Amino acid sequence: MPIPMNKIPIGISSCLLGENVRYDGGHRLDAYITGTLGGYFEFRPFCPEMGIGLGAPRPTLHLVKIDDTVHCVGIKDPDWNVTEPLRNYAVQQQSLYDDLCGYILKKNSPSCGMERVKIYTDGQPCADGVGIYAKEMMRLNPLLPVEEEGRLGDANLRENFIQRVYVLHRWKTMLAEGLTASSLTRFHARHKLIIMSHADYRDLGQLLAGLTKTNFAQIAEQYILQLMATLKKAATRNNHVNVLQHIQGYLKKDLSADDKAELCEVIEQYRNGYIPLIVPLTLLKHHFRKSPDPYIEESYYMSPYPQELQLINQL
Repeated sequence: MPIPMNKIPIGISSCLLGENVRYDGGHRLDAYITGTLGGYFEFRPFCPEMGIGLGAPRPTLHLVKIDDTVHCVGIKDPDWNVTEPLRNYAVQQQSLYDDLCGYILKKNSPSCGMERVKIYTDGQPCADGVGIYAKEMMRLNPLLPVEEEGRLGDANLRENFIQRVYVLHRWKTMLAEGLTASSLTRFHARHKLIIMSHADYRDLGQLLAGLTKTNFAQIAEQYILQLMATLKKAATRNNHVNVLQHIQGYLKKDLSADDKAELCEVIEQYRNGYIPLIVPLTLLKHHFRKSPDPYIEESYYMSPYPQELQLINQL
């Protein structure tokens, strides 16, 4: 299935879209997801518990550890075990995941929770589990950016997730257009500054150093796995400062002494947490409009996703 030109396909727990699929017959409609994100993402709903035929309403389930193995069983009827059906559902849906660029899961769910789901051992809970379906879905799709709706309330986690969605979308678009050694090299160059804000980019650069016309498909597979793993690490303020200063270097011949002093001061204010990232980025964009640079124009760092999402306003 081709990627829509206008919206990015995202998997999501059906209840977050307002579908009445929860155990109590209700839903957990999330206004931020359906409102703000709905303008940019095409949501593909999944409900594994409905998918395996449990219906709604239905008896409640929870995770239980039995002989060091986690099972999803009924609370009132421990003999009711739906572990394998939930795993199998993830496998059966695999073809529907292929064009997804992200996935939003329902927190705390024994089927869909991404993390911190309660697991009961001898009646005692410990919140260190993963929903049965979610775990299998993530195992089958290691590139896929995944988040829970609750964690999207955190500005840094929200920005990190959406940035990864857009990176994977651009990657899949490139593959659809036809992967070449040249397109892979250009993809890396355009994302290099983003990578720098998360971690040391040199490992990925060294991977591409051995790129040839005959091995680029194999290198590309290693590259995207490593890239998406790298981007899961949260970008830090200090790393952003390093990137901002690196970008400033492209203006060293064009800035007056006063402009340079102002830019240095703004970057320092960002470093100290007095202003958000949008402020130094806006000032840099202003200078590059007057002194364009081909590399900076190509880079996604200053415009990693639609500005209407206003994610960097809170970083």
